[in-house]
Amino acid sequence: MNAASSSQETTRGNGRRTLVLLFAVFFGAMALAGVLRFSGWQPATHRNVGQLLQPPVDLRLQPPLLANGAPYSWKTDEKTWRILVAPPANCGEACVTLSQGLAKVWQLFGHNADNVEILWLGTPPAPLAETPTLRELAPSPAFRAALPGVDDPAGVPVYVVDPHGFVIMRHAPGTDPGGLRKDLATLLKLK
Repeated sequence: MNAASSSQETTRGNGRRTLVLLFAVFFGAMALAGVLRFSGWQPATHRNVGQLLQPPVDLRLQPPLLANGAPYSWKTDEKTWRILVAPPANCGEACVTLSQGLAKVWQLFGHNADNVEILWLGTPPAPLAETPTLRELAPSPAFRAALPGVDDPAGVPVYVVDPHGFVIMRHAPGTDPGGLRKDLATLLKLK
């Protein structure tokens, strides 16, 4: 009887240890997830490359005009995202390089390319002219001034505009076009 009682006691002790261990692993993982969540940590794959603007800038208050003088409508399609570039008048070689990168980004969207328009304030450089969804906007100092950090001494920033006309993201001058593509690809999935 002594051996049976001892065996039963050992089994009961092992069961308790297993239960406590499972409890610790389950609630420990939940506690770790809570700490990571509330500390602001995010996996690298979920981070934006561009700067998320808080609050977003409402461009509907100053609707732009196309180069031909017609008004540009923000509500053309609920799924259309925009890449907006507002370079200074004397942009030169920096704008040519930027336009080449934007043309490649647009092509890489493949079947989603029709859901991305490129808005260029002023006359775009030749590499971008072949892009079917390019919209040339008439120069407007007031419209340009509404964009945050537009006169960056480092170069020309690129903006992401949502389907309703809100600037939600700013990519710093010299940012890799692949980062812009990554951010827009994530946004296009939100359809």
